[in-house]
Amino acid sequence: MTTSGFVFRGSTAVITGAASGLGRAFAQRAGELGMRVMLADIDADALRVTASALKDAGVQVDTCVVDVSHADHVDALADQTFARFGVPQLVFNNAGVIGGGLIWETPDTEWKRVMGVNLGGVVAGVRAFVPAMIEVGRRQVGWRGHVVNVASMAGLVTPPNMGVYNVSKHAVVALTETLYHDLALVKAPIGASVLCPFFVPTAIAGAADPSLSASQRAAQLLTAKAVAGGKISARDVALMTFEGVAEGRFYLYSHPKALGQYAARAGAIVAGGLPADPYAGRPEFAEQLRSLLDEAD
Repeated sequence: MTTSGFVFRGSTAVITGAASGLGRAFAQRAGELGMRVMLADIDADALRVTASALKDAGVQVDTCVVDVSHADHVDALADQTFARFGVPQLVFNNAGVIGGGLIWETPDTEWKRVMGVNLGGVVAGVRAFVPAMIEVGRRQVGWRGHVVNVASMAGLVTPPNMGVYNVSKHAVVALTETLYHDLALVKAPIGASVLCPFFVPTAIAGAADPSLSASQRAAQLLTAKAVAGGKISARDVALMTFEGVAEGRFYLYSHPKALGQYAARAGAIVAGGLPADPYAGRPEFAEQLRSLLDEAD
């Protein structure tokens, strides 16, 4: 089911991870398009700042402090949204965290943290909002909804030393593809998109944590460096994402040229060969990573 011709003005958008980065850019764009906005984030202070800026611009806003790794928090977000604005037409499951390190060095706590937010948060968002969206769509002729789940280019390729993050984002891609098919199966007037950004300057990399293993620190340092050097802004990604929703597109990319990495991976899968090297076009990344790991030995 596509939602081309989606009407933004007068509709409601729910955005998790809305206090900064892509989430804040989504919120700003939603407000510009005349939408009511429900903002959710774990950072209460940053959430207030973002909400205040939107209110100053004349946007109808409400906020909810949410840890998306807890499904009951997301259920409470849905209840607050329904009470304030009704059933939303647009849901962004955007909240995410970074994680990395060699697979065998990644502790169970890190798997639970990253998977809990990056995958669990999306699952919780779908379960909390989609049933109500389906019900409204059945009752109201012409009603249209859309769900945007934020994955990553790491959901399409498998860079080394980023195992837990790769797994979480591949899962989001698979979940969203299945969501699309499930919605079509029941003929729901709801579209779905998976956004796969590459290196976009946001705060997701965070500050270095001395308690991490050497490989985890290496992953964090390289990610922070790559993100800081990104040439496409969160604003740029928000603009193209809303364009994609308006056109009913499913796969959304911030860096289409990076799809060459996915094409190489898909070719290796079809050929039954070895996994394609995701750094084949940027060998300096692999050398920097090896250097950081060697220094830690």
